[in-house]
Amino acid sequence: MDTDTDTAMGTGSWHLTHDLDDFLTRAGAFLRSRPALHTVPLTVTETLRTRGRSVYGDGEPEFGVLEAGEVRAAFFRTPPHWLNITALTPEDTDALAARLAALGGSLPGVNAESGTAGAFAAAWQRHTGATAALRQHQRLYRLGTLTAPGPVPPGRPRVAVESDRERLRRWHDEFSESVGLGTVRHSAEWADARIDSGGITFWEAPDGTPVAMAGTSPRVAGQVRVTTVYTPPHLRGRGYAGAATAEVSRAALAAGADEVLLFTDLSNPTSNGLYQRIGYRPVADFEVYDFTTESEGA
Repeated sequence: MDTDTDTAMGTGSWHLTHDLDDFLTRAGAFLRSRPALHTVPLTVTETLRTRGRSVYGDGEPEFGVLEAGEVRAAFFRTPPHWLNITALTPEDTDALAARLAALGGSLPGVNAESGTAGAFAAAWQRHTGATAALRQHQRLYRLGTLTAPGPVPPGRPRVAVESDRERLRRWHDEFSESVGLGTVRHSAEWADARIDSGGITFWEAPDGTPVAMAGTSPRVAGQVRVTTVYTPPHLRGRGYAGAATAEVSRAALAAGADEVLLFTDLSNPTSNGLYQRIGYRPVADFEVYDFTTESEGA
């Protein structure tokens, strides 16, 4: 991708850069104006700022801002992961796909609100000949009134500490495999970051054994996102994940979060039902597409 370039496209001009500070100067207010819908770019850029530019991989992070008198949209990518785009008009979606295709690089896929994701996937196919396949249909939820998910299972919550590092690392990898989106961060680095921030809570059985975990992202623009809700397979169906999720949701509100959010995979009715019983309400649907070229598919 070009560095620090402005190109007229669609209804505005795209400023492309590798400079995180430049991106946040241009797009920060726009991203904060709709913190729920922009939870992923807000959280990822905050993590890049605080944990380093290589936290998501060795590739150089890429950013773009669509400006037409004001900021209309933004994107980021932390190679080798998917392109993440805020909502775009069909015209601007096609223009962005054309611009990125002209740069000659490849994309593994796209993650965006459903309309934008589908339109970009189709445009990327037109401009590159790549094949696009829907990987996951997600729903973004916002917490309304927090409600206990049912009878609270035996045990208690506990924030993860240094002695939990190996379990966190292992469960992170198991979680990443179970959700089918691959490992976005190195498990050891992720565990260290969560321990440093107090960002993972276990549900412990009465004997002190952790039986589930739930985490939260750093608070940015008033929003906190519940992440990495995981119960080992042999312990599922006992209410542990619901108890852990309710606890981290309660703690986020108590710490001053304006909005508590989470994403679910719509193919999993169990988790969608659980979160709605806790008090989460739908905000918007998102889609993740994978791109493959003829040479990759061979």
